[in-house]
Parts: sequence; structure tokens; C-alpha cells
Amino acid sequence: MAQRLRKKQTVGSRIFTAVNSTLLILIGLTCLLPFVNVIASSFASTQEVVAKRFILFPTTFSLDAYRYILSTPTIFKGLGVSVGVTLVGTFVSMVLTAFMAYGLSRKYLLGRNFINFLVVFSMLFSGGMIPTFLVVKSLGLIDSYWSLILPVAINAFNMIIMRNFFQALPDSLEESAKMDGATDFGVFLKIMLPLALPSIATISLFYGVTYWNTYMNAILYLNDSNKWPIQILLRQIVIVSSGMQAEGTSVDVIPPAQTIKMAVIVVATVPMLIAYPFVQKHFTKGALLGAVKG
Repeated sequence: MAQRLRKKQTVGSRIFTAVNSTLLILIGLTCLLPFVNVIASSFASTQEVVAKRFILFPTTFSLDAYRYILSTPTIFKGLGVSVGVTLVGTFVSMVLTAFMAYGLSRKYLLGRNFINFLVVFSMLFSGGMIPTFLVVKSLGLIDSYWSLILPVAINAFNMIIMRNFFQALPDSLEESAKMDGATDFGVFLKIMLPLALPSIATISLFYGVTYWNTYMNAILYLNDSNKWPIQILLRQIVIVSSGMQAEGTSVDVIPPAQTIKMAVIVVATVPMLIAYPFVQKHFTKGALLGAVKG
């Protein structure tokens, strides 16, 4: 009887695994196919894009859309601006977030509960676009790259995740380190930060995506078009391609606007997709560890 039950359970578990795997594969394909269509359409010829609504593999390979995008000299400068803002901004945000999160995770910090309340309050109620613009202007950050970094340097949600991660670490680590003569800064730098690497990798990805996709802040704070990041320039290319040739381009034949839109999506997305595998192994672990405690 026991053997029969085991066989039935084994067969049932196999069926469940097969059905579950099939459903997950179908869901995965549902998410993947639109992105494959975007990439394929960006490499398709003009005739194929006009004739077909959905393309999984282009029959005629064409780079016209990418030649059109890259023919604008300012695109490389915008790409450099976005890379620089992303790297510097992510570093600044992680330093500030880590310091603030560690400080608020210490139970003996004076005024800790009140500061935590202010952090949560800022998640629910923000100052708004106009007050933020007035603050940025009063600080003299208009037409400065720092206007893309400082107003969003600390994200309350990311800070709370990292704070909860530090709170989950046992207090005995800090106590034993101080008994050996370590300072507060030494404990944070040599003990807490190495243990927080999964959380740091995860939140760095969050910040990196935010800075890479900077659009509205650049529209508001950067009047000089030479300082525009890649996202604004790509938008300009899409708008111009719908009616006329972009200024400064050296391409005689303009591809369809739909093909250019697809190529723009690829150019704007691929850098983050390249960075994701390097932090993927820490992603789930870091997010869950920081969300265990409230």
C-alpha cells in the first residue's frame, strides 16, 4: 500500500511539474516575443516592415534604422552623458543610501523613529514638480548634470530595503567588533558593507535603471541641448523621423518611422540588459533579505 501511494505521488508530482513548466514556458514566451519582435523589426527592411505587422525574424537584414540613428553626431555625446550620469549617480546614491540606511537601522540613534517617519511620509506625499524645480533653481543647478543626480539621490523605498537588511543582521556582530576596538565607521565599512553586497548589487541596479532612463528631469533642468542625455535625443530622432530628416544626419534614405522607433527601443534598453546578468545572482536574494522585516 505504501509503495502504491508513493507511485501515485510520484506520478502526480511529475504531472504537476510538467503542467507547471509548460505554463511557465508559455508565460515566458508571452513576455519574450514582443521584445524579439522589437529587435527583429529594427533590423528588417523597409518593405518587410510595411508588409508585416509582426516579425520574429527578418527575411531581409537591414541596418538602415541604426545608420539613421547613429548618423547624428550628437547621439554619441548623449550616450556619453547618460553613461556618466548613470555611473556617477549610482555611486552617489549608493553611498548616501548605505550611510542613511545603516544609521537608521541602529536602535540607539537619537530621533530614529521620527526620521523613519519622515522617510515613509516622503513616499506618500512629495513636494511636486514646481517646488522641486524652484529648489533646484535656487541651488544654482539649472543646466548642471548634478540636477539629474541630487534631486533623486536617495530613493525612500530603496533606503528602507537596505535599512531592513542591516536591521536583520545580529547585533552581536557590532558588539564583538567594538570589543576588539573597531569604531562605528570601521564596523560599517569592514563588517556591514561586505555582508550587504547582495542588497547593494540589487539597489545599484534599481538606481542605475533610474538614471539611465532620466527624461523628465533633463527636460526640466537642462536648457542646453548639448547636455541632453540619450533618452531625450532618441525622442527627438523619433519625432523628426516622422516628418523630415534629422539635422546633421548623413543618411539619404530615411527608414520608416516604425523601424526607427524599434531601433530606438533597442538602443535605450540593451545597455541595461547587458548590465543585468552581472547582478542577477544577487537580485532576488538582495530584494528578499531587505523585505523580511518591516
